[in-house]
Amino acid sequence: MIYIGIPVHNERHTIGPLLWRVRELLSGRARDFHVLVCDDASDDGTSEALASYERILPLSVLTNERQRGYAASLERLVRESVDRSSYPRRDALVTLQADFTDSPEAIPEMVKRFEGGADLVSAGEDGSLPRGRKLARFGARLLTPTLSLPDDGADPYGSLRLYRLFTLARALSDLAPSDVPLMTHEGWAANTELLLRVWPHVRRAERIPTDSTFGRRYRASRFHALGEIRGLMRVARDPVLRSAASRGASAAE
Repeated sequence: MIYIGIPVHNERHTIGPLLWRVRELLSGRARDFHVLVCDDASDDGTSEALASYERILPLSVLTNERQRGYAASLERLVRESVDRSSYPRRDALVTLQADFTDSPEAIPEMVKRFEGGADLVSAGEDGSLPRGRKLARFGARLLTPTLSLPDDGADPYGSLRLYRLFTLARALSDLAPSDVPLMTHEGWAANTELLLRVWPHVRRAERIPTDSTFGRRYRASRFHALGEIRGLMRVARDPVLRSAASRGASAAE
C-alpha cells in the first residue's frame, strides 16, 4: 500500500484538483494507494471540497477541531499510516503539500525507486525555485552546517518525500515516552526534523529531480524566509538531531 499524506489548511481551491491528479497518476497501477488528508481546522470550505472526493477516491479525512499547525498535522498522518499498515516493510507514505508547491507528477517515479529498494526517496530542489527560496536555502546551509546530509541522501528542507513505513515506525519507537512528538518545529524545520528522526534507520536513500509548480498556487504564499531559517537553527542546536545527522552521514560514506 502506498499512502499519500497531505496536511491541509484552507486549500479549497487546490485540494480537489490535486486529489484528482493523484488519482490519474496512481489508478490502474499494480500498487494500491490510499490518500490520507489531515484538515487542520480549515474554515474556507475545504472540508466540503474534500467530502465530494470521498465518494470517488480511496480517501480518509482526519480533522483537527482546532488549528494545530503543519508539524502536528504531518505527524498525525505519519502515525495514522503506521497504525493502518500490516506490512510496514512493504508499505510507504508519500508526503506532499496541498497547494501544488510539490509536483504530484513525481510520485510514480518515487514509488518506482521504493519498489527498487529505496527506504527514502526525496524530490530534490531544481533551478526553477523562486529567488527568495533559493536565498533562504543558501542561508540555511550556511548557518546550519551540522544538518548537512550526503548529496544523494535527501533534500533536508523539502516536503515531497516517500518513506518506507518501517523507518517511520522505528523513529516512533525511538521516542521516550511514546507520546513525545516527532516534530516540535514548523515549516522547513519540521521537514528537517522528521528526516533526521528516520535517517538512522534508512539503509538506502535516493533523490529525484522535480519541477517546481509555484505558479499553480491560488492563495498568497505562507513562506517567510527568516522564520524558516530561525526554525532550522533551533533544530541544529538539538543534540539528538545533530547526532542523527552525523550517524546517517557516517553510515552513507
